[in-house]
Amino acid sequence: MPSEETGRLLVVDSDAAGQQELLSELAHLRYAVEAAANASEALELAEASKPDIVLVALEARGMDGFEILGQLKALLPAATLIAVGASASTDSTVEAMRAGADRYLTRPLRADALALVLERSLRKAGTASAMLPGRLDHIVGAHPAIQRLFNRLLQAAKSRSTILIQGETGTGKELIARAVHEHSTRREGPLVRLNCAALAESVLESELFGHEKGAFTGASTRRRGRFEQADGGTLFLDELSEMPLSVQVKLLRFLQEKEFERVGGNETITVNVRVIAATNRDLRSLVDDGSFREDLYFRLKVVVLEVPPLRARPSDIPLLADHFLRVYSEENGKHLHGFTPRAREALLAYPWPGNVRELQHAIEQAVVLCEGDQIGTEDLPIEPPDREVEPLSLMVPGVTLAEVERYTIMRTLEAVGGSPTKAAKILGISKRTIQYRLQEWGHIKKG
Repeated sequence: MPSEETGRLLVVDSDAAGQQELLSELAHLRYAVEAAANASEALELAEASKPDIVLVALEARGMDGFEILGQLKALLPAATLIAVGASASTDSTVEAMRAGADRYLTRPLRADALALVLERSLRKAGTASAMLPGRLDHIVGAHPAIQRLFNRLLQAAKSRSTILIQGETGTGKELIARAVHEHSTRREGPLVRLNCAALAESVLESELFGHEKGAFTGASTRRRGRFEQADGGTLFLDELSEMPLSVQVKLLRFLQEKEFERVGGNETITVNVRVIAATNRDLRSLVDDGSFREDLYFRLKVVVLEVPPLRARPSDIPLLADHFLRVYSEENGKHLHGFTPRAREALLAYPWPGNVRELQHAIEQAVVLCEGDQIGTEDLPIEPPDREVEPLSLMVPGVTLAEVERYTIMRTLEAVGGSPTKAAKILGISKRTIQYRLQEWGHIKKG
């Protein structure tokens, strides 16, 4: 471990194996780390060393992690408290936040996810940060779902394959496309973006492939299209599902042969461009109804990156909220000290149908309107959902049947203590089906 330390950390976990897991993930980072196995040790070390960050295991035997969080919050009001739990459910996250946690991470921990949270926590405290090589600076998230996306993204970036990014509106698909470009061998080349839904059919074709002088009324000069502009780099086609069939034909030809002609021209042009496409719609259903070419669909889905909605990674909501608070506080010259406990609870309870983009706009508005030194519920432009309403009902319409199935199985497993046999009996399906789905979702390793 380098001799230069960047921050003081305290790990609280009564389970020796769990404590060792946390310590091993911190071993390569530049931190001064201490460990406690119970509440008295934790409070004693906290008072003596005044750590910047405390990681508290919630399910450890022989100690109440939630109670310890409350005690540490009173003793170390300026420290960042990170709860470490086994479940990524909204209920677990909300309970931890109520107890005093600023962040919530789930096991098994990943070094890159942990480093991201620690860095941002230390930056908030004004302490020097520890950088992890290859991390995605403009994308915030430590939830396992977003970390799996990061890993898949980094692998895909090294390839030459066409990439299809799928996700709801507001999830950050353009940021994912930018990250793929920046981590690819084309990073020194241009990244050119085109929104396919923003242009009429005739204009879209010209924008993509360019046109010759006199190709149509108003074409007074030859114009290079986005493909030529992106030569040596990446072309990002946003809202691809809105591309007309006539233009889809020319795109398919380029993907197959790497060549095209400008509108009104006969010269065949060859460029070296990687295509990344994004959509918030189900392309398979568009193929079925005839509005999207099946051959293009299969050509595009060589590598698919699924961007999870914000409701699928609730433990990232406080992380994102703090990030946006810092950004907009600096932009507006304000010195705000976080969120009130009730405001944090409201952020976690709200379903965020507009995803990260809606959260970003909400925090920006709250910063502008806030008259105190903390963001309160009265500053947030959101209405907390009725607690009598089951969260799933807030998600429909807007989710796929696959998402509903996953939600139902995972919530049932939580209710029965993780037993596939009991969950299968309640749901009226086979245990094998649940095990297959868990394997498919990455909760059980193959082999």
